[in-house]
Amino acid sequence: ELYTSERVVVLVSCVLSFLGSSVLVCTHALWPELRTRPRQLLLYLSLADLLSALSYFYGVLQDFDRTSWDCVLQGALSTFSNTSSFFWTMAIALYLYITIVRGSPTGTGLLCCFHVVSWGVPLGITAAAVALKKIGYDASNVSVGWCWVNLDAEDRLLWMLLTGKVWEILAYVTLPVLYILIKKHINRAVSILLSLSEYRPILSRAPAFQPRTSIADKKLILIPVIFIILRIWSTVRFILTLCNSPAVRNSVLVVLH
Repeated sequence: ELYTSERVVVLVSCVLSFLGSSVLVCTHALWPELRTRPRQLLLYLSLADLLSALSYFYGVLQDFDRTSWDCVLQGALSTFSNTSSFFWTMAIALYLYITIVRGSPTGTGLLCCFHVVSWGVPLGITAAAVALKKIGYDASNVSVGWCWVNLDAEDRLLWMLLTGKVWEILAYVTLPVLYILIKKHINRAVSILLSLSEYRPILSRAPAFQPRTSIADKKLILIPVIFIILRIWSTVRFILTLCNSPAVRNSVLVVLH
């Protein structure tokens, strides 16, 4: 059972996440000129996060103590949306890599592939988990009040991996690699540009050029770093659960999760 203070903090974080995602969705709806392909991908990520925040909010509010129909529904929604969020996060990184590093054209075909994978795979996994009755009460050992993989499932570890953790860990590896490759490509392109004599007079009259490239570098580094910082606590609690460590109930970890 969660302490009241823990529930309040988690509920507030859910509300903030909901508001942040809502702002991105509304921005996309109100300003058509901002509907570029990267922002379009960000919209789909925001929709997944929006659904995730709503399902988590309901789960924490209810603080389930057994498997029930709404526990299963909430667990299914959070499983689908959270897994989809991982896929869309990686899709954005992959899109940037393809367009910036590879310089390959990105038509509707790539977007369709992203949709099939980022919505289809989570939906298939979630549907299978629900059909096989793997979603249910998990005693909040690897959640914060909401339902996820049923505590009584014999192959619980397998389904914990399939319904989130394996994609989470994959994102920890994939995102830094892709963004490092993008950063190296941009730095290499800037170096080549600076080495060309015909561009030196132009660049010398553009004092903001170097600061802007530096800012871009920092942003590219911060994207995977922030993602890992925000997500790592869930993985930590997952590992602690596998080790049967009492630290899994640590209030700080619960709130950060």
